[in-house]
Amino acid sequence: MKKITRLTALGLMALSLMVLGLTACTEMAGTPKAAAAPVLDRIQENKELVVGTAGSMPPFNMTTREGKVIGFEPDLAEHMAKAMGVKLRLETMPFSELLDALEAGKVDMVLSSMTMTPGRNLKVAFVGPYYISGKGLLTKMETLATAADTAEIDRRAPILAVLEGSTSESFVKNAIPQATRVTAKDYDEAVEFLFQDKVDAVIADHPVCIVSVLRYPEQNLFALVTPLTYEPIGVALPAGDPLLVNWVENFFIQFNGSGKMTVLGERWFGNGFWLNELP
Repeated sequence: MKKITRLTALGLMALSLMVLGLTACTEMAGTPKAAAAPVLDRIQENKELVVGTAGSMPPFNMTTREGKVIGFEPDLAEHMAKAMGVKLRLETMPFSELLDALEAGKVDMVLSSMTMTPGRNLKVAFVGPYYISGKGLLTKMETLATAADTAEIDRRAPILAVLEGSTSESFVKNAIPQATRVTAKDYDEAVEFLFQDKVDAVIADHPVCIVSVLRYPEQNLFALVTPLTYEPIGVALPAGDPLLVNWVENFFIQFNGSGKMTVLGERWFGNGFWLNELP
């Protein structure tokens, strides 16, 4: 009787193990496997690369009177879409909304003169830099444009326009604490504040300040010759898609090595102003 009971117990155990094994196999077969490259797969499936940009940061990106977005970054995005074999769709929105749109999956990547900061990198991936920039100052006051350093600017306690959600905003807060900050939704609005004498100066990416001097000669604007900071500009990519990150990295290797990056940079920034000494 004990022998029969023992054999029965062993049989039940074997049966249980077999049932568990079958259940596990069924669950594995029925459970969809997480995509290894969800965003890249979506791009390929939709045959479309969706790029977020502010559309108001010349010469990186800007919008014509006809509503077309042009600039260095739209051209760069076009090259990327062509290399992927898909069409490009540019989504313009306020700069402060770009990373939220990226995390929500509304755009596949962001190209919008975005500095690769450690704080941003905690939430999204970055590839770059494709440009080395820095904080510039745009003003009607020559004495402010010739300030020796941020300490001298700070002593003047100026009213400064900055782009909402940008590194310019945090830079003024930390490096020029005596300044009064006025946030703008885009650079066009910030420059308009300057024209209307609502602010003493605009703190923005150095190229944006230089382009504004050339763009509005009748305003007698001044810009700092040397940037106040070091700003590596890169492509913001969604977290969780290492293959997309790897693809963009390799794209830049090819694009830089072929000389196309230099040609594109010189087209929008001009000879001598294009900084292509990148890592």
